[in-house]
Amino acid sequence: MSKGQRRANGGFDLSEAPSHLIRRCQQFYGDLYAREVGSRELTKQQFILLAALEKHDGASQTTLVEVTGIDRSTLAEMVRRMLDKGLLSRERTEEDQRANAVAISAAGRKALRGARNAADRAERALLDALPVPERQRFVRALAQIASAGEAFAANGGGKPVRTARRKRG
Repeated sequence: MSKGQRRANGGFDLSEAPSHLIRRCQQFYGDLYAREVGSRELTKQQFILLAALEKHDGASQTTLVEVTGIDRSTLAEMVRRMLDKGLLSRERTEEDQRANAVAISAAGRKALRGARNAADRAERALLDALPVPERQRFVRALAQIASAGEAFAANGGGKPVRTARRKRG
């Protein structure tokens, strides 16, 4: 929590709370994505899953949970619905007959191409809120926070991992 979030009277100022602001940014992106993609295409999470499978085709659902950050039960339900739509294929892995390997179908690749264009437009619109020189710095800061979150999860939810601050010159 940064200074200024807590008021002298003990009140909490949401306009300065990073957690609240990140959530609002996520909502804004969701609205932009929905506008760009329309109702006929993939949801944000379906897009994320297909984008992950593009790099990890044939991955287990456990690996996909780790890669996407989508919780296990939500991912399992998404995979089931996407199988029904013909966007994915699934089979038991040879190494572990309890695990499922998930792959993108031809229809899934086509849907991913269309949604990727919509996602690119939505991300450009999101970043348009920032001055051009701030955009890369913002994305790097988000990547740092996401990396800290991954380290936190890998650490079993122990103490958050801090990164060293660079000195400005």
